Amino acid sequence: MSNPYLSGMCAPVEQEVTANDLAFTGTIPPELEGRWLRNGPNPIGEVADPTKHHWFSGDGMVHGLRLQDGKAEWYRNRWVRADRVARALGEEPPAGPSFGDNRTDHGPNTNVGGFAGTTWAMVEGGGTPVELTYELDTIGRNDFSGTLPAAFSAHPKYDPSTGELHAMTYCWPDLIDHVKYVVVNGEGLVTKSVDIPVPDMPMIHDISITDRYAVIFDTSVTVNFDVMAKGINIPFGWNDDHPSRVGLLPRDGGTADDVIWCDINPCALFHPLNAYDDADGNVVIDFCRYEKMFSLDHLGPFGSDASPTLDRWTINPATRTVTEERIDDRGHEFPRHDPRVGLKEHRYGYTAEVVLGADMLHGSTFKTDYTTGTLTEHSYGEGRGGAEPVFIPKADSKAEDDGWLMVLVHDLNVTDGNGQPGAEIQILDANDLAEPAVATIPLPQHVPVGFHGNWVPDTSVAP
Repeated sequence: MSNPYLSGMCAPVEQEVTANDLAFTGTIPPELEGRWLRNGPNPIGEVADPTKHHWFSGDGMVHGLRLQDGKAEWYRNRWVRADRVARALGEEPPAGPSFGDNRTDHGPNTNVGGFAGTTWAMVEGGGTPVELTYELDTIGRNDFSGTLPAAFSAHPKYDPSTGELHAMTYCWPDLIDHVKYVVVNGEGLVTKSVDIPVPDMPMIHDISITDRYAVIFDTSVTVNFDVMAKGINIPFGWNDDHPSRVGLLPRDGGTADDVIWCDINPCALFHPLNAYDDADGNVVIDFCRYEKMFSLDHLGPFGSDASPTLDRWTINPATRTVTEERIDDRGHEFPRHDPRVGLKEHRYGYTAEVVLGADMLHGSTFKTDYTTGTLTEHSYGEGRGGAEPVFIPKADSKAEDDGWLMVLVHDLNVTDGNGQPGAEIQILDANDLAEPAVATIPLPQHVPVGFHGNWVPDTSVAP
Protein backbone atom coordinates (compact mmCIF):
# COMPACT_ATOMS: atom_id res chain seq x y z
CA MET A 1 0.00 0.00 0.00
CA SER A 2 1.15 3.56 -0.61
CA ASN A 3 1.37 5.87 2.37
CA PRO A 4 -0.31 9.25 1.78
CA TYR A 5 1.81 10.79 4.54
CA LEU A 6 4.96 10.20 2.49
CA SER A 7 3.81 11.47 -0.90
CA GLY A 8 2.14 14.41 -2.63
CA MET A 9 1.68 17.37 -0.34
CA CYS A 10 3.28 15.42 2.53
CA ALA A 11 6.33 14.29 0.53
CA PRO A 12 9.54 15.15 2.40
CA VAL A 13 12.17 17.44 0.97
CA GLU A 14 15.61 15.91 0.56
CA GLN A 15 17.98 18.80 1.15
CA GLU A 16 18.73 21.72 3.41
CA VAL A 17 18.57 25.04 1.56
CA THR A 18 19.69 28.57 2.31
CA ALA A 19 18.31 31.32 0.06
CA ASN A 20 19.01 35.03 0.56
CA ASP A 21 17.18 38.18 -0.56
CA LEU A 22 13.95 36.50 -1.63
CA ALA A 23 11.79 38.20 -4.25
CA PHE A 24 8.26 39.16 -3.21
CA THR A 25 5.24 41.11 -4.33
CA GLY A 26 3.37 43.73 -2.37
CA THR A 27 4.72 45.45 0.73
CA ILE A 28 6.19 43.64 3.73
CA PRO A 29 5.26 45.69 6.82
CA PRO A 30 8.63 47.13 7.97
CA GLU A 31 7.64 46.62 11.62
CA LEU A 32 7.94 42.84 11.08
CA GLU A 33 11.51 42.16 12.18
CA GLY A 34 12.08 38.56 13.13
CA ARG A 35 11.46 35.02 11.94
CA TRP A 36 8.46 33.05 10.82
CA LEU A 37 9.24 29.48 11.92
CA ARG A 38 7.47 26.24 11.20
CA ASN A 39 8.18 22.62 12.16
CA GLY A 40 6.93 19.35 10.69
CA PRO A 41 7.80 15.70 9.96
CA ASN A 42 10.33 15.16 7.18
CA PRO A 43 11.87 11.64 7.21
CA ILE A 44 15.50 11.60 6.16
CA GLY A 45 16.33 8.82 3.69
CA GLU A 46 14.13 5.83 2.95
CA VAL A 47 11.47 4.80 5.45
CA ALA A 48 12.02 1.16 6.45
CA ASP A 49 8.39 0.11 6.03
CA PRO A 50 6.07 2.77 4.54
CA THR A 51 2.99 0.67 5.36
CA LYS A 52 3.67 1.15 9.08
CA HIS A 53 5.00 4.71 9.03
CA HIS A 54 2.95 7.08 11.18
CA TRP A 55 2.93 10.71 10.07
CA PHE A 56 3.73 11.93 13.58
CA SER A 57 7.00 9.95 13.71
CA GLY A 58 8.92 11.63 10.86
CA ASP A 59 12.21 13.39 11.57
CA GLY A 60 11.70 17.03 12.48
CA MET A 61 12.53 19.78 9.99
CA VAL A 62 12.26 23.48 10.79
CA HIS A 63 11.63 26.01 8.02
CA GLY A 64 12.35 29.67 8.67
CA LEU A 65 11.85 33.00 6.91
CA ARG A 66 13.59 36.08 8.26
CA LEU A 67 12.08 39.53 7.66
CA GLN A 68 13.94 42.80 8.22
CA ASP A 69 13.52 46.37 6.95
CA GLY A 70 10.60 45.40 4.73
CA LYS A 71 12.63 42.66 3.00
CA ALA A 72 12.68 38.86 3.02
CA GLU A 73 16.30 38.49 4.11
CA TRP A 74 16.59 34.69 4.08
CA TYR A 75 14.86 31.33 3.97
CA ARG A 76 16.44 28.27 5.59
CA ASN A 77 15.32 24.74 6.33
CA ARG A 78 17.21 22.46 8.69
CA TRP A 79 16.62 19.00 10.08
CA VAL A 80 16.42 19.06 13.86
CA ARG A 81 19.37 16.90 14.77
CA ALA A 82 18.78 13.68 16.65
CA ASP A 83 20.83 10.51 16.63
CA ARG A 84 19.26 9.11 13.46
CA VAL A 85 19.51 12.36 11.49
CA ALA A 86 23.07 12.96 12.65
CA ARG A 87 24.13 9.47 11.53
CA ALA A 88 22.50 9.98 8.13
CA LEU A 89 24.35 13.28 7.68
CA GLY A 90 27.69 11.94 8.92
CA GLU A 91 27.64 14.11 12.04
CA GLU A 92 28.08 13.52 15.75
CA PRO A 93 24.81 13.00 17.66
CA PRO A 94 23.60 16.07 19.55
CA ALA A 95 24.60 16.54 23.14
CA GLY A 96 22.26 16.75 26.09
CA PRO A 97 20.00 14.41 28.08
CA SER A 98 16.81 12.97 26.66
CA PHE A 99 13.81 11.63 28.48
CA GLY A 100 12.50 8.47 26.87
CA ASP A 101 14.78 6.28 24.81
CA ASN A 102 12.20 6.30 22.03
CA ARG A 103 12.87 9.97 21.37
CA THR A 104 16.66 10.06 21.10
CA ASP A 105 16.51 8.89 17.49
CA HIS A 106 13.98 11.44 16.23
CA GLY A 107 14.33 15.19 16.41
CA PRO A 108 11.30 17.15 17.65
CA ASN A 109 8.90 17.57 14.72
CA THR A 110 5.75 19.25 16.02
CA ASN A 111 6.29 22.88 17.02
CA VAL A 112 8.97 25.56 17.20
CA GLY A 113 9.08 28.91 18.93
CA GLY A 114 11.06 31.35 21.02
CA PHE A 115 11.13 31.50 24.81
CA ALA A 116 13.62 32.69 27.43
CA GLY A 117 15.77 34.17 24.67
CA THR A 118 16.18 30.82 22.91
CA THR A 119 14.65 29.00 19.94
CA TRP A 120 13.10 25.64 20.87
CA ALA A 121 11.94 22.71 18.72
CA MET A 122 9.31 20.63 20.52
CA VAL A 123 7.60 17.30 19.92
CA GLU A 124 4.24 15.63 20.41
CA GLY A 125 4.08 12.89 23.02
CA GLY A 126 7.11 13.64 25.14
CA GLY A 127 10.79 13.86 24.46
CA THR A 128 13.15 16.67 25.39
CA PRO A 129 13.13 20.02 23.57
CA VAL A 130 16.02 20.75 21.23
CA GLU A 131 17.66 24.17 21.33
CA LEU A 132 18.40 25.82 17.97
CA THR A 133 20.54 28.74 16.89
CA TYR A 134 18.99 31.82 15.32
CA GLU A 135 19.92 30.33 11.93
CA LEU A 136 18.13 27.05 12.92
CA ASP A 137 21.19 24.85 13.41
CA THR A 138 20.95 22.38 16.29
CA ILE A 139 22.71 23.25 19.55
CA GLY A 140 21.54 20.18 21.47
CA ARG A 141 18.85 18.75 23.69
CA ASN A 142 17.98 21.02 26.60
CA ASP A 143 15.90 19.80 29.54
CA PHE A 144 15.48 23.35 30.85
CA SER A 145 18.91 23.27 32.45
CA GLY A 146 18.26 20.00 34.27
CA THR A 147 14.93 21.03 35.82
CA LEU A 148 12.56 19.11 33.50
CA PRO A 149 11.48 15.99 35.43
CA ALA A 150 10.32 13.93 32.46
CA ALA A 151 8.78 14.67 29.06
CA PHE A 152 7.68 17.98 27.63
CA SER A 153 4.95 18.94 25.16
CA ALA A 154 4.68 20.48 21.70
CA HIS A 155 1.96 22.82 22.93
CA PRO A 156 2.92 24.82 25.99
CA LYS A 157 0.66 27.77 26.70
CA TYR A 158 2.03 31.18 27.61
CA ASP A 159 0.58 33.27 30.43
CA PRO A 160 1.36 36.92 29.62
CA SER A 161 0.61 38.02 33.18
CA THR A 162 3.29 35.77 34.73
CA GLY A 163 5.66 35.15 31.80
CA GLU A 164 5.34 31.39 32.36
CA LEU A 165 4.83 28.44 30.04
CA HIS A 166 2.32 25.76 31.07
CA ALA A 167 2.31 22.26 29.55
CA MET A 168 0.41 18.99 29.97
CA THR A 169 2.83 16.24 29.04
CA TYR A 170 2.51 12.56 28.21
CA CYS A 171 5.04 10.07 26.89
CA TRP A 172 4.35 6.52 25.78
CA PRO A 173 5.59 4.13 27.15
CA ASP A 174 7.57 5.99 29.80
CA LEU A 175 4.61 7.63 31.56
CA ILE A 176 2.18 4.75 31.30
CA ASP A 177 -0.37 5.65 33.98
CA HIS A 178 -0.21 9.41 34.40
CA VAL A 179 0.46 12.75 32.76
CA LYS A 180 2.46 15.64 34.16
CA TYR A 181 1.47 19.27 34.46
CA VAL A 182 4.63 21.36 34.14
CA VAL A 183 5.25 25.08 34.63
CA VAL A 184 8.37 26.81 33.22
CA ASN A 185 9.31 30.30 34.40
CA GLY A 186 10.57 33.17 32.27
CA GLU A 187 14.19 32.12 32.81
CA GLY A 188 13.51 28.72 31.26
CA LEU A 189 13.46 26.70 34.51
CA VAL A 190 10.75 24.29 35.63
CA THR A 191 9.17 25.56 38.84
CA LYS A 192 6.25 23.15 39.23
CA SER A 193 5.33 19.58 38.29
CA VAL A 194 2.14 17.72 39.20
CA ASP A 195 1.48 14.04 38.43
CA ILE A 196 -2.12 13.36 37.35
CA PRO A 197 -3.21 9.70 37.13
CA VAL A 198 -5.15 8.79 33.97
CA PRO A 199 -6.22 5.33 32.77
CA ASP A 200 -5.44 3.81 29.34
CA MET A 201 -2.68 6.35 28.44
CA PRO A 202 -4.71 8.89 26.42
CA MET A 203 -3.20 11.11 23.73
CA ILE A 204 -3.22 14.56 25.32
CA HIS A 205 -1.86 16.75 22.57
CA ASP A 206 -2.51 20.20 24.01
CA ILE A 207 -3.50 22.18 27.07
CA SER A 208 -5.63 25.21 27.87
CA ILE A 209 -5.09 27.54 30.78
CA THR A 210 -7.21 30.22 32.37
CA ASP A 211 -6.36 32.52 35.26
CA ARG A 212 -7.70 29.87 37.66
CA TYR A 213 -7.23 26.49 35.99
CA ALA A 214 -5.03 24.27 33.86
CA VAL A 215 -7.28 22.17 31.61
CA ILE A 216 -6.73 18.44 30.96
CA PHE A 217 -8.22 16.99 27.76
CA ASP A 218 -8.75 13.28 28.47
CA THR A 219 -10.63 12.13 25.36
CA SER A 220 -11.27 8.77 23.70
CA VAL A 221 -7.97 8.33 21.83
CA THR A 222 -5.67 6.04 23.81
CA VAL A 223 -2.86 3.54 23.42
CA ASN A 224 -4.29 0.68 21.35
CA PHE A 225 -2.73 -2.79 21.58
CA ASP A 226 -4.21 -3.87 18.24
CA VAL A 227 -2.42 -0.96 16.57
CA MET A 228 0.72 -1.83 18.49
CA ALA A 229 0.55 -5.42 17.25
CA LYS A 230 0.65 -4.12 13.66
CA GLY A 231 4.04 -2.54 14.37
CA ILE A 232 2.85 1.06 13.92
CA ASN A 233 5.25 3.27 15.83
CA ILE A 234 2.63 5.67 17.23
CA PRO A 235 0.22 3.09 18.71
CA PHE A 236 -2.88 5.18 19.36
CA GLY A 237 -6.45 4.52 18.28
CA TRP A 238 -10.06 5.33 19.00
CA ASN A 239 -11.31 3.69 22.22
CA ASP A 240 -15.07 3.32 22.68
CA ASP A 241 -14.47 2.04 26.20
CA HIS A 242 -12.58 5.13 27.35
CA PRO A 243 -15.07 7.88 28.30
CA SER A 244 -14.18 11.41 27.29
CA ARG A 245 -13.82 13.97 30.04
CA VAL A 246 -12.22 17.33 30.74
CA GLY A 247 -10.41 18.15 33.97
CA LEU A 248 -9.83 21.48 35.72
CA LEU A 249 -6.69 21.59 37.86
CA PRO A 250 -6.56 24.66 40.11
CA ARG A 251 -3.39 26.56 39.26
CA ASP A 252 -3.03 27.91 42.79
CA GLY A 253 -1.44 24.96 44.58
CA GLY A 254 -3.70 22.33 43.06
CA THR A 255 -2.80 18.62 43.25
CA ALA A 256 -4.19 15.61 41.39
CA ASP A 257 -6.81 15.20 44.14
CA ASP A 258 -8.11 18.69 43.37
CA VAL A 259 -8.86 18.07 39.68
CA ILE A 260 -12.51 18.76 38.84
CA TRP A 261 -13.42 16.07 36.30
CA CYS A 262 -16.42 16.68 34.04
CA ASP A 263 -17.89 14.17 31.57
CA ILE A 264 -18.32 15.17 27.93
CA ASN A 265 -19.69 13.46 24.84
CA PRO A 266 -17.15 11.10 23.23
CA CYS A 267 -14.81 13.08 20.99
CA ALA A 268 -11.21 13.86 20.15
CA LEU A 269 -9.34 17.10 19.83
CA PHE A 270 -5.88 18.29 19.04
CA HIS A 271 -6.13 22.06 19.42
CA PRO A 272 -8.05 24.55 21.56
CA LEU A 273 -8.31 28.13 20.34
CA ASN A 274 -8.43 29.94 23.69
CA ALA A 275 -9.94 29.55 27.16
CA TYR A 276 -11.01 31.94 29.88
CA ASP A 277 -12.96 32.26 33.14
CA ASP A 278 -16.27 34.05 32.60
CA ALA A 279 -18.04 36.38 35.04
CA ASP A 280 -20.19 33.53 36.38
CA GLY A 281 -17.23 31.37 37.35
CA ASN A 282 -17.49 29.09 34.32
CA VAL A 283 -14.59 28.04 32.12
CA VAL A 284 -15.18 28.71 28.41
CA ILE A 285 -13.09 26.81 25.85
CA ASP A 286 -13.26 27.20 22.06
CA PHE A 287 -11.67 24.35 20.15
CA CYS A 288 -11.69 22.12 17.05
CA ARG A 289 -13.71 18.96 17.73
CA TYR A 290 -13.48 15.57 16.03
CA GLU A 291 -16.37 13.14 16.29
CA LYS A 292 -13.77 10.36 16.14
CA MET A 293 -10.05 10.08 15.45
CA PHE A 294 -7.74 7.20 14.48
CA SER A 295 -10.68 4.86 14.04
CA LEU A 296 -10.28 4.31 10.28
CA ASP A 297 -6.72 5.49 9.71
CA HIS A 298 -4.03 4.52 12.21
CA LEU A 299 -1.20 6.27 10.37
CA GLY A 300 -2.50 9.83 10.75
CA PRO A 301 -5.60 11.99 11.16
CA PHE A 302 -6.70 12.51 7.55
CA GLY A 303 -8.74 9.31 7.48
CA SER A 304 -10.87 10.39 10.43
CA ASP A 305 -14.62 9.82 10.44
CA ALA A 306 -15.38 13.51 9.88
CA SER A 307 -13.58 16.82 9.56
CA PRO A 308 -13.20 18.86 12.76
CA THR A 309 -15.86 21.41 13.61
CA LEU A 310 -15.53 24.62 15.60
CA ASP A 311 -17.11 24.07 19.01
CA ARG A 312 -17.37 25.61 22.48
CA TRP A 313 -17.51 24.09 25.94
CA THR A 314 -18.83 26.07 28.89
CA ILE A 315 -17.79 24.22 32.04
CA ASN A 316 -19.46 24.80 35.40
CA PRO A 317 -16.93 23.73 38.05
CA ALA A 318 -19.52 23.80 40.83
CA THR A 319 -21.90 21.34 39.16
CA ARG A 320 -19.23 19.52 37.12
CA THR A 321 -21.35 19.91 34.01
CA VAL A 322 -20.41 20.94 30.47
CA THR A 323 -22.60 22.75 27.97
CA GLU A 324 -21.51 21.80 24.44
CA GLU A 325 -22.18 24.19 21.55
CA ARG A 326 -21.46 23.99 17.83
CA ILE A 327 -20.06 27.26 16.47
CA ASP A 328 -19.56 26.22 12.84
CA ASP A 329 -19.95 22.96 10.88
CA ARG A 330 -17.21 23.62 8.35
CA GLY A 331 -13.80 22.01 8.76
CA HIS A 332 -11.62 24.05 11.13
CA GLU A 333 -8.12 23.31 12.44
CA PHE A 334 -4.92 24.99 13.66
CA PRO A 335 -6.79 27.70 15.61
CA ARG A 336 -5.04 30.92 16.62
CA HIS A 337 -6.04 34.19 18.27
CA ASP A 338 -4.57 37.57 19.09
CA PRO A 339 -2.05 36.66 21.82
CA ARG A 340 -2.94 39.81 23.73
CA VAL A 341 -6.26 38.23 24.72
CA GLY A 342 -4.80 34.92 25.82
CA LEU A 343 -6.60 33.64 28.95
CA LYS A 344 -9.16 36.45 28.49
CA GLU A 345 -12.47 36.58 26.66
CA HIS A 346 -11.74 36.85 22.96
CA ARG A 347 -13.93 38.13 20.16
CA TYR A 348 -12.05 36.72 17.17
CA GLY A 349 -10.46 33.42 16.23
CA TYR A 350 -8.58 32.33 13.10
CA THR A 351 -8.47 28.81 11.66
CA ALA A 352 -7.31 26.87 8.62
CA GLU A 353 -10.03 25.18 6.59
CA VAL A 354 -9.79 21.38 6.53
CA VAL A 355 -10.56 19.89 3.12
CA LEU A 356 -10.74 16.10 3.25
CA GLY A 357 -9.48 14.46 0.08
CA ALA A 358 -6.56 12.89 -1.70
CA ASP A 359 -4.57 16.14 -2.02
CA MET A 360 -4.34 16.73 1.74
CA LEU A 361 -4.50 20.42 1.00
CA HIS A 362 -5.88 23.05 3.35
CA GLY A 363 -8.41 25.52 1.97
CA SER A 364 -9.32 29.04 3.05
CA THR A 365 -8.33 30.93 6.16
CA PHE A 366 -11.36 31.60 8.37
CA LYS A 367 -11.98 34.42 10.82
CA THR A 368 -14.77 33.83 13.34
CA ASP A 369 -16.43 36.74 15.13
CA TYR A 370 -17.79 35.28 18.38
CA THR A 371 -19.84 38.40 19.10
CA THR A 372 -21.78 38.60 15.84
CA GLY A 373 -21.48 34.96 14.81
CA THR A 374 -20.17 35.92 11.36
CA LEU A 375 -17.38 34.11 9.53
CA THR A 376 -15.03 35.86 7.10
CA GLU A 377 -13.15 33.80 4.53
CA HIS A 378 -9.89 34.43 2.72
CA SER A 379 -9.75 32.15 -0.32
CA TYR A 380 -6.44 31.36 -1.99
CA GLY A 381 -7.97 30.10 -5.22
CA GLU A 382 -8.17 26.75 -6.96
CA GLY A 383 -5.47 24.27 -5.99
CA ARG A 384 -4.13 26.49 -3.21
CA GLY A 385 -4.63 26.34 0.55
CA GLY A 386 -3.45 28.12 3.66
CA ALA A 387 -2.02 26.32 6.70
CA GLU A 388 -1.91 27.54 10.30
CA PRO A 389 -2.57 31.32 10.49
CA VAL A 390 -0.04 33.00 12.82
CA PHE A 391 -1.31 36.25 14.35
CA ILE A 392 1.12 39.15 14.93
CA PRO A 393 -0.19 42.33 16.60
CA LYS A 394 0.52 45.53 14.68
CA ALA A 395 3.04 47.90 16.22
CA ASP A 396 1.55 50.27 18.80
CA SER A 397 -1.96 48.80 18.36
CA LYS A 398 -4.15 47.80 21.28
CA ALA A 399 -7.42 46.70 19.71
CA GLU A 400 -8.00 42.96 19.34
CA ASP A 401 -7.88 41.95 15.67
CA ASP A 402 -5.52 44.78 14.74
CA GLY A 403 -2.71 42.64 13.41
CA TRP A 404 -1.11 40.66 10.62
CA LEU A 405 -1.60 37.02 9.75
CA MET A 406 1.33 35.10 8.30
CA VAL A 407 0.15 31.99 6.45
CA LEU A 408 2.07 29.24 4.68
CA VAL A 409 0.25 28.67 1.38
CA HIS A 410 0.64 25.41 -0.53
CA ASP A 411 0.17 25.63 -4.29
CA LEU A 412 -0.58 22.68 -6.56
CA ASN A 413 -0.48 24.95 -9.61
CA VAL A 414 3.30 25.41 -9.54
CA THR A 415 6.26 23.17 -8.79
CA ASP A 416 9.69 23.81 -7.32
CA GLY A 417 12.98 22.71 -8.84
CA ASN A 418 12.39 19.15 -7.67
CA GLY A 419 8.94 18.85 -9.21
CA GLN A 420 7.16 19.18 -5.87
CA PRO A 421 4.23 21.52 -5.11
CA GLY A 422 5.11 25.15 -4.57
CA ALA A 423 4.94 27.11 -1.32
CA GLU A 424 4.79 30.76 -0.36
CA ILE A 425 4.20 32.97 2.66
CA GLN A 426 1.31 35.40 2.49
CA ILE A 427 0.91 38.30 4.90
CA LEU A 428 -2.76 39.20 5.41
CA ASP A 429 -4.35 42.12 7.24
CA ALA A 430 -6.50 40.56 9.97
CA ASN A 431 -8.80 43.58 9.90
CA ASP A 432 -9.54 43.03 6.19
CA LEU A 433 -9.17 39.29 5.85
CA ALA A 434 -11.20 38.98 2.67
CA GLU A 435 -8.88 41.41 0.86
CA PRO A 436 -5.80 40.30 -1.13
CA ALA A 437 -2.56 39.69 0.72
CA VAL A 438 -0.47 42.75 1.52
CA ALA A 439 2.66 40.73 0.62
CA THR A 440 3.40 37.37 -1.00
CA ILE A 441 6.84 35.74 -0.64
CA PRO A 442 7.44 32.63 -2.77
CA LEU A 443 9.69 30.09 -1.04
CA PRO A 444 12.48 28.37 -2.97
CA GLN A 445 11.21 24.86 -2.34
CA HIS A 446 8.29 22.68 -1.32
CA VAL A 447 7.25 22.73 2.34
CA PRO A 448 5.40 19.52 3.24
CA VAL A 449 1.97 19.75 4.84
CA GLY A 450 2.86 19.63 8.49
CA PHE A 451 2.26 21.02 11.91
CA HIS A 452 3.03 24.19 13.82
CA GLY A 453 5.08 27.32 14.02
CA ASN A 454 5.25 30.84 15.35
CA TRP A 455 6.40 34.36 14.66
CA VAL A 456 9.48 35.03 16.81
CA PRO A 457 10.37 38.73 16.77
CA ASP A 458 13.98 39.78 17.20
CA THR A 459 12.94 41.45 20.45
CA SER A 460 12.20 37.96 21.82
CA VAL A 461 15.17 36.04 20.39
CA ALA A 462 17.95 38.25 19.12
CA PRO A 463 19.99 37.42 16.01
